[in-house]
Amino acid sequence: MDANAAVSEFVTKIDAIKSQMARVIVGQEQIVEGILMCLCGGGHALLEGVPGLGKTLMVRTLSQSLGLHFARIQFTPDLMPADVTGTNIIAESPDGRKEFQFQHGPVFTNVLLADEINRATPKTQSALLEAMQERSVTVAGKTYQLAEPYIVLATQNPLEMEGTYPLPEAQLDRFLFKLKVYFPSLEELLQILNRTTTGAGDRPDEVIDAAGIMTLRRLVREVPIAPHIQEHAVRIMLGTHPDSEFATENVQKYVRYGSSPRGAQAIILAGKVRALLQGRFHVSSEDVDFVARPALRHRIILNFEGQAESIETDTLIDELLTKHALIAA
Repeated sequence: MDANAAVSEFVTKIDAIKSQMARVIVGQEQIVEGILMCLCGGGHALLEGVPGLGKTLMVRTLSQSLGLHFARIQFTPDLMPADVTGTNIIAESPDGRKEFQFQHGPVFTNVLLADEINRATPKTQSALLEAMQERSVTVAGKTYQLAEPYIVLATQNPLEMEGTYPLPEAQLDRFLFKLKVYFPSLEELLQILNRTTTGAGDRPDEVIDAAGIMTLRRLVREVPIAPHIQEHAVRIMLGTHPDSEFATENVQKYVRYGSSPRGAQAIILAGKVRALLQGRFHVSSEDVDFVARPALRHRIILNFEGQAESIETDTLIDELLTKHALIAA
């Protein structure tokens, strides 16, 4: 299959998924596209928004349209790591002997919804680290591999709400994107009411399977990127560090730590997905700029002054994009 045909098939598959999700989800097109970018890029997504905006429904609808195994974990302060990963239990064998058997936790799935992840304690939050990075789970010294494709879609309430535990930087860095879910408009609210208060809701059809998703992921990796576009992404990532020559004045003033190299990886991978969605088999600077916000916003740690003045990391990223602007290529 040539490049043009591959791109066309990619766009057709993604449009089919979007169409099925639109049968259930009203609006939120940018959030849906961001989740699909993470899915095709092999990463995870963190969805932040106040309760009741349909984050959980969005993830469940995605799994239904993909035909993948879905599991949900409701994170609460009393949730234990074993409730996430699973644990060894004593069971009786057919010949009557007692032996340990591993009981798989909900982390063993394809699409994992970590609902309100910042309601759980840091010890429980960290139970997902190995699964998100290595696609495996280690219990009692034995490692179990997770099935592919695997994606964690975590939701969290804004950190200033009561009873929440901010995610540690190491775990935030595991997410390819952080997506902000905003309140719906008047027109969208009316559509939501019409769909949810007048009878049974619609259900999406399965339009792709696990093998199809892995094919899309392989195509993403094959998309070429020019050296100067890749350098553009690296300059933006390095610009999030206050001691970097590529930083802006406000980054130097308000940022404590900048993005890790995973930030640059996220920009490149998401940029490749975005290029395919635009019908191109090459990455442009516009693709890089488009994905910079969700790829970097959770990887910038503000200092005390930045927190005191309620500086938005998105604003700092926009300034970096302006400073390092390239002509679209």
